[in-house]
Amino acid sequence: MSRFFTHAQAERLLPEVEAAIRDAIYLKHEHQQAEAALREAMQRITMSGGARVDSGKLAAVRQRQDQSAAGLQQAIETVHGFGCLVKDLDIGLIDFPTLFRGREVYLCWKLGETGIEFWHGIEEGFRGRKPIDRDFLDHHQGDSNN
Repeated sequence: MSRFFTHAQAERLLPEVEAAIRDAIYLKHEHQQAEAALREAMQRITMSGGARVDSGKLAAVRQRQDQSAAGLQQAIETVHGFGCLVKDLDIGLIDFPTLFRGREVYLCWKLGETGIEFWHGIEEGFRGRKPIDRDFLDHHQGDSNN
């Protein structure tokens, strides 16, 4: 079951969401670096015919890759656990479901923005972002128990 946020509820949750998405971005970068190091090590092994394998170093890189992947998964699950949707991890794009005039739409926030200032329909995406105005604030709603 989806959670629906009011603008005020989403704004209050934003610091926690921002911390989790920053962690996820960092861990994604760590995972990508470990993956590149592993590819490089495998290429060196192949080029040397397997004669020069530092198994300890290789195991450490694999462990770094596994740990960053697990941490990344946990960070994304944390954001989803709040009831938010990770739309683009590369730019830190997060949507908060809400209801506007009875239909589901998203409050839209991107890492680096000071607050939640935009919304869009579920089919419109980031390019369809519209500024949150008085009409939107007066006619949107979240879950009553949040």
